Amino acid sequence: MKVEQNMVVRLDYALRDDDGVLLDATEGRVFEYLHGYGNLIPAFEAALVGKGEGEPFAVSIEPEDAYGLHDEAAVITVPRDRFAADVQVVPGNMVETQGPDGRIEMLILAVEGDQVTVDLNHPLAGLRLHFDGRIGGLRPGHPDEIKHRRVHPGGHHLMVEDSTYLGDWSDEGGANGSSAEGGARG
Repeated sequence: MKVEQNMVVRLDYALRDDDGVLLDATEGRVFEYLHGYGNLIPAFEAALVGKGEGEPFAVSIEPEDAYGLHDEAAVITVPRDRFAADVQVVPGNMVETQGPDGRIEMLILAVEGDQVTVDLNHPLAGLRLHFDGRIGGLRPGHPDEIKHRRVHPGGHHLMVEDSTYLGDWSDEGGANGSSAEGGARG
């Protein structure tokens, strides 16, 4: 099998910046995604197409194709009273709030009196990203996963009223071939 649309892909990777600083890694955890549904940075997802199980990869992605360039206009100063009383307004903290279009994350850069300077850019904005790793297990996505456009981790299907998913990964890391039987599980 190869990485293509509707495949569940298990990845092992390390993500570094240009200076070699480790930004993220799958070491000690499972990372799976459903290919073709925008669940990864598009340029990273595109670079994985056609790779097979166990195949290594080394992918570098420019800032414009990842989280964008750092936008100085997104560094703003707001009054402290714009934050809920229980928020720890301390430089270096990531905090979130609800905006008109949903959740907004921001990094607190400075606190001066009752003024707080925050950075609304994604934490990886402006960085060239370097992914090194290998393709782990591959399996076709279950129809319910494809319908929901994401992987259903073990047990999730029991909570989804319209799901018929009964299969999962085998101990060897591939698909176990279980199939759906009957109607919806709830």
